[in-house]
Amino acid sequence: MTNDRDYNAEAKDSQGHQYAYGFDFDVMHPYMLQSFQPFFRPGSLLELGCFQGALTRRLLAHFDDVTCVEASSEALDAARALVGDKATFFHARFEEVQLPRRYDNIVLTHVLEHLDDAVGLLRRINDEWLAPGGRLFLVCPNANAPSRQIAVKMGLIEHNAAVTPAELDHGHRRTYSLDTLERDAVAGGLAVRHRSGIFFKALANFQWDRLLQTDIISPAYLDGCYALGQHYPDLCASIFLLCEQGPSTKQS
Repeated sequence: MTNDRDYNAEAKDSQGHQYAYGFDFDVMHPYMLQSFQPFFRPGSLLELGCFQGALTRRLLAHFDDVTCVEASSEALDAARALVGDKATFFHARFEEVQLPRRYDNIVLTHVLEHLDDAVGLLRRINDEWLAPGGRLFLVCPNANAPSRQIAVKMGLIEHNAAVTPAELDHGHRRTYSLDTLERDAVAGGLAVRHRSGIFFKALANFQWDRLLQTDIISPAYLDGCYALGQHYPDLCASIFLLCEQGPSTKQS
């Protein structure tokens, strides 16, 4: 891999900002799976950007045939240690990886915002990696999450879609909202079949991590935030598009 990005450095915690929080692993991952499950296809699954394997381990409860691609060697080592030989791993950049086949399900969660060429990856998914009848589960952090809008009103962030210095350190290139995410999905040739949000969120991740260590937040409250997010997708922590294969974007 010969580009000028250090994926190991991007995946590390930085001063005052973690790469991932307990909220991501313990709250968002289960609700992502709850959102995905009704749309899963039988067969194989490709996870693009598995990080340290936390979501991979949850996906293995639903699929026997799981393949993961990860650009950070250190994160990939952690994922291998967590799930062992239950998944097939590729250490590669998405722009360069050569995968041996197509997949019935492709999961891309909190990854697209990191890419220099987001539409280019979506084109590869559509043209090379999605099996006929396959589905892409595309999730990104939401620019319009209430927690982010509050930070704008506090003067901590310039505008909803800004990339903060801490996010830039972690490799973010953009911050999506539902309209811009769908714009890129369509530009990549994909057919968007379903739009939703995952988990109504008015607090920052670090605030959630503190609250989750107390008895203030109950499982019923978490379920309520998830259910409310179905009514107000534009006010969720993450936005979710379910996509299927569209016409090939390759030049004939």
